[in-house]
Amino acid sequence: MKKIIKSTLIVAAFAFMTGATAADYPSKTIRLVVPFSPGGGTDSVGRAIANSTKDILGENIIVMNRTGGSGAVGMSFGAQQRPDGYTVTVVTREIASLPQMGLMQHDADDFKLIRMVNLDPAVVLVSKDSPFNNINELVAEAKKRDGGVKFASTAKPNFYLMALENSQNIKLNAIPYNGSAEAIPSVLGGHTAVTMVTPGEALSQIKAGQLKALGIMSEERIAFLPNVPTLKEQGVDVSTGTWRGLGVPKNTPDAIVETLGAAFDKAMASPEFVKFMKNGAMTIHNLDAKAFTEFVAQDSKNLGALINQ
Repeated sequence: MKKIIKSTLIVAAFAFMTGATAADYPSKTIRLVVPFSPGGGTDSVGRAIANSTKDILGENIIVMNRTGGSGAVGMSFGAQQRPDGYTVTVVTREIASLPQMGLMQHDADDFKLIRMVNLDPAVVLVSKDSPFNNINELVAEAKKRDGGVKFASTAKPNFYLMALENSQNIKLNAIPYNGSAEAIPSVLGGHTAVTMVTPGEALSQIKAGQLKALGIMSEERIAFLPNVPTLKEQGVDVSTGTWRGLGVPKNTPDAIVETLGAAFDKAMASPEFVKFMKNGAMTIHNLDAKAFTEFVAQDSKNLGALINQ
């Protein structure tokens, strides 16, 4: 009987403390874990959202870069922190792919996803002197020369490429590079024929006429490249890209998640954040907790089909 009473008191005390914590939240500095290095796109978005949110919450938000394993180290670290709302993690598409490849212990189920922040489609790029002027010409050449068209790959595996290959039953010769900073010069220098990156990573070269965009891998055309047709407009049913969002450990109280979600909504609508994203040619794509969770589940299925084919 004493054991039952003791257990009941412990549960009641925990519930009381959790409620008090949620009611008083936030009351101290919040950490934002960014699972990639300083200076990159994910880091930049993380710092911008932190800067735009801190005044809304009334507490400082410090960025912690926890790198390694293509994002696995940082996201696993974030998932294991105390579920009190004082550690928020930037989650990226790798949370949907790495666990299925056996490269990450934790997955999206280890988080309560709060908001999606942005979604950027990939753009198919060739040099200005390339004989290819649309996606169908590239596909036709790839069918003629199985594995003969050199592709500058920013990652291994490259899910942009895999989606196109799977859709069109083609095979390109993927040459691995360390991100877009190496892949784009490879195409410009004629070492490879084509690459796929997000618009913000190549916007200056596209506008300068150094690169030709064969198509956007999105459902609709994007504001940053309004004259570039989607692959779907050209009869190639492929839509893919990268995304970033925010999550907390799965046992975080719902009241705290709601407080953070409301704050991030205001931050993403703020003039300074909107300007930052526009300058970087990145698309704000705000999904609430339910919609974001559903999106990640579907993307995990889509990636699983490519990984396990």
